[in-house]
Amino acid sequence: MIAAIVAAFYISGIVFAVEAAMKVRTAQGAVAWSVSLVSFPFVAVPAYLVLGRSKFEGMSDAFESRRDEFERLLADIQSELDPWEIPPGEGPSWHAAMTRLSGMQLTRGNRVDLLINGDATFDSILAGVAKAEQYILFQFYMFHDDGLGRRVKDALIERAQAGVRVYVLYDEVGSSGLPAKYTEELRAAGIETSSFKPTQGAHNRFQLNFRNHRKMVVVDGKVGWVGGHNVGDEYLGLDPDFTPWRDTHVRLEGPVVLQLQMITLGDWYWATRQFPEVNWSPEVVEGHDRKALIFPFGPADDFETASLFFVTALNTAKKRIWLSAPYFVPDPAVMKALQLAALRGVDVRIITTGKPDSLPVYLAAFHYIEQLRGLGIKFYEYKPGFLHEKVLLVDDELSTVGTPNFDNRSFRLNFEVTSVIVDREFAQEMEAMFEADFAHAEIIDPERLKDRPLWWWVGVKLSRLAAPVL
Repeated sequence: MIAAIVAAFYISGIVFAVEAAMKVRTAQGAVAWSVSLVSFPFVAVPAYLVLGRSKFEGMSDAFESRRDEFERLLADIQSELDPWEIPPGEGPSWHAAMTRLSGMQLTRGNRVDLLINGDATFDSILAGVAKAEQYILFQFYMFHDDGLGRRVKDALIERAQAGVRVYVLYDEVGSSGLPAKYTEELRAAGIETSSFKPTQGAHNRFQLNFRNHRKMVVVDGKVGWVGGHNVGDEYLGLDPDFTPWRDTHVRLEGPVVLQLQMITLGDWYWATRQFPEVNWSPEVVEGHDRKALIFPFGPADDFETASLFFVTALNTAKKRIWLSAPYFVPDPAVMKALQLAALRGVDVRIITTGKPDSLPVYLAAFHYIEQLRGLGIKFYEYKPGFLHEKVLLVDDELSTVGTPNFDNRSFRLNFEVTSVIVDREFAQEMEAMFEADFAHAEIIDPERLKDRPLWWWVGVKLSRLAAPVL
C-alpha cells in the first residue's frame, strides 16, 4: 500500500512536471516547478495543484453555454453605447491597445468624483444606495462584521425591504472571517448573496489560489463606485495598528457606469449562473463631459492584461508618472517601462506604504527599488498610516483609480478592475492628492540601501523569491 502511494506521487510529479513545462507562463517558474515536482513530489504535487495553475479555468465555458443570449445582449448594449463612445482612432495614442485588451472604449458625457479616504467613500456609497429605486449590485473583496459592515448590511436590507433588488458578491478568502449570520441576515431580507466560487466545476476544484479582488457598486445602472476600499472599520481609519488608513475611490455617473455594470454582472454570472435584468440605457450627465472607460483584468484573460495595461500607460508618458501602491513588486516588463520612462526624462515618483501589513511583500519592494537606482526615480514611504490606494497619474490627462496592486498576484492571479479617466481637471485633482501624500512621506534613497545590514538584505532577497506566490 505504501509503495503504491509513493509510486503514485512520483508518477504524478512527472506528469505535472511535463504540464508545468508546457503551461507555466514564465521560464523561471516552469523550471522551478518541473525540478521540484520530480525531486520532491510529496511536497510539490499538493502545492502545484493549488498554486501551479496560472489560468482560471471554466469561465469561458460558463459563458459559452449561453453564447447566443450573451451575443444578443452585447449587441444591444453596444448599440446603446455607440453614440457616447470615442472610436480608437480618435482617442489618445494608447486608446487602441487598451480597447482591444479591455473590450471597452472611451466614453464621453461622464461625471467622475474623486473620493479620498474611507469617510468620503462610504458616505457617498451609502447615500447612493439609499436612493436606489430598481437594483443594487454590491461587490467587494472583503466584508467585515463590524461597525461599517453592519451599516452596509442595514442599508442594503432597508432597500431590499423597500422592493429594490439587491445582489451582494464577496470573495471567499478576502471575507473568510465573515460569520455565516451576516450573510444569513442578508438572505433573510431577500438579498441575493453569493461568494465568488472559484472552485466550482469538476475540473476547477483546486483553483484555490485565485481571488476576486474587485470592489464595485452599481445603483440602477446610473451611478457606480470603484477603488481600493473594502467593507471594514480599518478603511475608516479605526484600526489602531494602521490608522490613519489612506485609500481612494471614485464615484461615476454616465455611460461608463454601464461598463462597470458589465464587469459586475459577469462576476455574478460566474458565481451563480444567473444574469439579472438591469438597465442598459446610458444617461449622459448634463454639464459634465469627462472621458472614461473601465478596464478589467483577470486570470481568465487570453493575455496578461494587467501587466500590459501598465506597460501601455507607462510607455505613453512624456512628462510624469506618479504611482501609488501599497506593494511595489513589478514584473520585468513593467520594470523596463519604468526604466525607459526615467531615461526619457519623465518625472517618475512612486509612493508605497511605510507601515506594512505584510512584511515579506514590503521587503520584496526594496529589491526592485535598488534595481531602479541611478535613474532619478523618486521613491517615497507614506508614514502616517497604511497606504492602500491603487492610483496612477500620467502626464496631465490620464488618471487611473482602481483595485490592482503592483504585484504578481494582481498582475496574474486576481480579478481586478480600474477606472481610466482622461480629463485635465480631474488630473489636477489627482495631482493635488499626490502632493499631499508626498508631503506626509519620507524619501527612500536607493543609493543608501547598500548601507543596510546583511540580515536585512537576506530578508529582502528571500522575500523577492517568494513574491510570486505572496
